[in-house]
Amino acid sequence: MKAFHHVSTPTLIEESIYGTFRARFALELFNNTLYFPITNILYELLMGHPLDYLRSSDPYIIIVAALIQAYWLTCQAEKRLHRLFGHLIGPAIYTFIEASLEGAQFFTEPNHLAYWFFSIAIGIVQELKLYLPRFSSLFTIIENATRVSILFFMYGIFETHVNHDQTLSLMSFFADPSHVFVGMSVMIIGLSIGLANVTADTYLKKLRHTSQMLKTYSEWLLGRDLLVRSLSDPTALQTTRRERTILFMDIRGFTAWSEVHTPEEVVDLLNEYYRRSESILLQHSAIKWKFTADEVMAIFPHIQAAIAAANRMIDEIHRFLTDKQLGVGIGIDVGPVVEGLLGGANVRFYDAMGDTVNTAKRIENHAQAGEILISERVQQYLTATIPVANRRELRAKGKSQAIITYLLNA
Repeated sequence: MKAFHHVSTPTLIEESIYGTFRARFALELFNNTLYFPITNILYELLMGHPLDYLRSSDPYIIIVAALIQAYWLTCQAEKRLHRLFGHLIGPAIYTFIEASLEGAQFFTEPNHLAYWFFSIAIGIVQELKLYLPRFSSLFTIIENATRVSILFFMYGIFETHVNHDQTLSLMSFFADPSHVFVGMSVMIIGLSIGLANVTADTYLKKLRHTSQMLKTYSEWLLGRDLLVRSLSDPTALQTTRRERTILFMDIRGFTAWSEVHTPEEVVDLLNEYYRRSESILLQHSAIKWKFTADEVMAIFPHIQAAIAAANRMIDEIHRFLTDKQLGVGIGIDVGPVVEGLLGGANVRFYDAMGDTVNTAKRIENHAQAGEILISERVQQYLTATIPVANRRELRAKGKSQAIITYLLNA
């Protein structure tokens, strides 16, 4: 059961699918761990003086024990051998404290022994569900029938005190129609709850599987950070004017290389190129990126991240492509863009538009293999001085004036 920065992304998204820890803890407590303690408290309230019992430590000890058990089981939800062990935490704490207060007399009370019996029985059934998932539906029914039978068992213990003559044997106990009625009702209700839980579990698994698929597809289209932003704030993806750093990277010589290689080899090269690019962009806080054939476009929140990513791309991706007589050229610009969801009523995508994007692309077109070209606007943000010899004036189609650039990695 499975966290805006990349460290926090998985937790936030997974909580939307599986629920928060608090919700899972409440489910564990009220749907499992608290059954016997509540029944036991009611039994002991009726067997003695209610006010005296409430003034004693007994009800609070068993409740605290149940809380500790539920917390541990929530943390260890899917681990084998932990379900059985976890179900022993409540009775162990309760027995240790109460036996130290009451002595050996504690073990003479059948309800105290029943706590252990039902805890072990439910723990074993839950353990078997993990080991034998093919039979999980059957075990779910058995588990719920066992849990509901706590009520009938405690009712039987209660009857031994208030109607002793009717509880001398099983035959005398079930000779009373009211006992048969309660027993049959409990059995049928347990079966009904078990079948309802099987249906709910089946539906929940399908829902979570669908949610995981949608999560994967959404991350492909938006990226993790943007997906988290859209979940926490539905207006976050509206088109907005912001200052961004735009990076373009392209493979030099890719068209000629593709002509002499099979389509499978081209796809394998691009997939490795994308994989390495994505790894670097993830580590350097890129907001969004997209792959178009051999071109990579990435949007960064600040210049330093884009520069760091570009340097790593040259060190790792360019070096990887050099072995295949290829290389990459990179262009970077900074400035205002309008970013957000663009498209029609049925198909939309997240992108950035503006002259900054166009300029970054023009700069990248003039970068040779192994070069990082930056715009004059980027250069002005850098604290390090770039030699005058690295200055280039580019004439780009559609631009009325020359683009001033600097070679960053001469």
